[in-house]
Amino acid sequence: MSYTEVPGAQVPIRMWTDPSTVEGVAMQQLRNVATLPWIKGLAVMPDVHYGKGATVGSVIAMHGAVCPAAVGVDIGCGMSAVKTSLTANDLPGDLSRLRSKIEQAIPVGRGMHDDPVDPGRMHGFPTAGWDDFWARFDGVADAVKFRLERATKQMGSLGSGNHFWEFCIDSDQSVWIMLHSGSRNIGKELAEYHMGVAQKLPQNQGLVDRDLAVFIADTPQMAAYRNDLFWAQEYAKHNRAIMMALSQDVIRKEFKKARVTFGEVISCHHNYVAEERYDGMDLLVTRKGAIRVGSGEYGIIPGSMGTGSYIVRGLGNAASFHSASHGAGRKMSRNAAKKRFSTRDLEEQTRGVECRKDSGVIDEIPGAYKPIEKVIDQQRDLVEVVAHLKQVVCVKG
Repeated sequence: MSYTEVPGAQVPIRMWTDPSTVEGVAMQQLRNVATLPWIKGLAVMPDVHYGKGATVGSVIAMHGAVCPAAVGVDIGCGMSAVKTSLTANDLPGDLSRLRSKIEQAIPVGRGMHDDPVDPGRMHGFPTAGWDDFWARFDGVADAVKFRLERATKQMGSLGSGNHFWEFCIDSDQSVWIMLHSGSRNIGKELAEYHMGVAQKLPQNQGLVDRDLAVFIADTPQMAAYRNDLFWAQEYAKHNRAIMMALSQDVIRKEFKKARVTFGEVISCHHNYVAEERYDGMDLLVTRKGAIRVGSGEYGIIPGSMGTGSYIVRGLGNAASFHSASHGAGRKMSRNAAKKRFSTRDLEEQTRGVECRKDSGVIDEIPGAYKPIEKVIDQQRDLVEVVAHLKQVVCVKG
């Protein structure tokens, strides 16, 4: 489908979904964003749903300003995926051992490594710039400086909520590794710190929603936020790269006879800020629950822990600021899912997937998410499907 345009105070709201299906509180958030004086464009993805300040599933382009809530608290959250040389025929009937080995190699939930991961000891991991990255931690907000030890030990860990690691099979019977994570707790604390700073600034007094507070270009506060933001985005990228390397080490050992090889890793943020130029104007584009898919660029759009996911290639649609959805998107809150579904429902909806099936992950049940096939269909003018994946192993925090 092409987009539907809804009037907004400063800019029209371009929606790649039926506006009548968007929950009322989310629609109000979109209208609130469209009132901001600095906004130059607003694109809404088919997985849109309510978030803090700004909806998840929105692309907000501003000139000379950036809104931390339009990035989200998990700065740099995103996806990585790689195709392996394994096929479905190489896999054992019981995949519980593989799940256990991955859970041993990659801490989940609030867990962390006992000691920081040394990337120099990891097969083929590019270590250029690693020391410089950590040296730049000295320049982040003083409020989080004491978190350095935890940040180093959480590097290469999955987290909880909707973060996951999966072993998937595509329609050609090839096996893929796919994972979803972000900047762990250090990114969250940096985000919350800067949101608090922004809310106290003069330009943000009287906003329709205090959570939409912005930083203005050429101010010390903007400079400090940009520094910490881009560091956290880099942390998230490194975090996924470490986990992917740890995963590949496990796969090599578990399938030693197959002499597994791996293709080029596809990686994309979906909670982040990018400096981009449109119509001759330099803009700060925030994607909160959205990925960049310029012409020919690869992206990853996951479903839920019991449905399929998609590897896509961008069509370079400037109307969406070269963006697409970041996943299926929730259709009910976590609390609502816990009230609505049981562990029996979870077992039924994840049949055939080696994963947790206990009450601790009911809020991630497939039934709490929108149908991924419909979400993909609504953005056929944004991306083309390269591969359709179905998980056989899912590790959750």
